[in-house]
Amino acid sequence: MTEPVPLAERACVPCRSGAPAVDGEERARWMAELPEWSLREVEGVPRLERVFRFPDFRRALSFTNAVGAVAEEADHHPALLTEWGRVTVGWWTHSIGGLHANDFVMAARTDRVFGTCR
Repeated sequence: MTEPVPLAERACVPCRSGAPAVDGEERARWMAELPEWSLREVEGVPRLERVFRFPDFRRALSFTNAVGAVAEEADHHPALLTEWGRVTVGWWTHSIGGLHANDFVMAARTDRVFGTCR
């Protein structure tokens, strides 16, 4: 039996309108891999959200830019709110109005970026 591929190592796949949203067991399993992320509903749309804390604005901004670079590379873009000492990151897929596997992959990659920006 092969080990499952960690979320951050998975490829993002093109997502078109009408693609199925992640739900049920799959969502619960992936949330277990992202313990510091929460599910939040905004205007009826579920999203993954996490607040990252920093000792100053400079490091928060550096993290924001690093997440932006990873997002651009994957062509999947989050909501980013950068403030003094904190960055709030939200992932969801606009085209399906919900959560896609790509959102979980990108949340895991965001965690990885955080590990390099502290």
